Amino acid sequence: QMQVADFGGGSVQVGGSLRLSCVVSGITYDDYIIGWMRQAPEKDREGVAAIDNYDAITYADAVQGRFTISKGTDKNTVHLEMNNLKLEDTAMYYCVVLGGAPGGVKRLVDFDEYASWGQGTQVTVSS
Repeated sequence: QMQVADFGGGSVQVGGSLRLSCVVSGITYDDYIIGWMRQAPEKDREGVAAIDNYDAITYADAVQGRFTISKGTDKNTVHLEMNNLKLEDTAMYYCVVLGGAPGGVKRLVDFDEYASWGQGTQVTVSS
């Protein structure tokens, strides 16, 4: 059974950096997307970044140029490097794994109900 473990959140000031990590075990899909979703209080859930089994990477417009998603030496580990954090980046961040086809953030968002989710890690940005 696949398991998704996400961690690395914390509290930083505006302009600071954090690195989130996700470890996926038991993945059996040939094609898949590993990505990050976030949800802030009273806001809709949104996709942040994604990388698929072909290493294709996509970002949400809101984080383009500030966040970097990458795979670790273990291909089932994914990191999200977050730089120049803004107040609006405050949210619970979830690592999400969607199998069945490669793709990007949009596919992750469109089919998130079929994905496997980590427990979430809180990111808080303060002024």
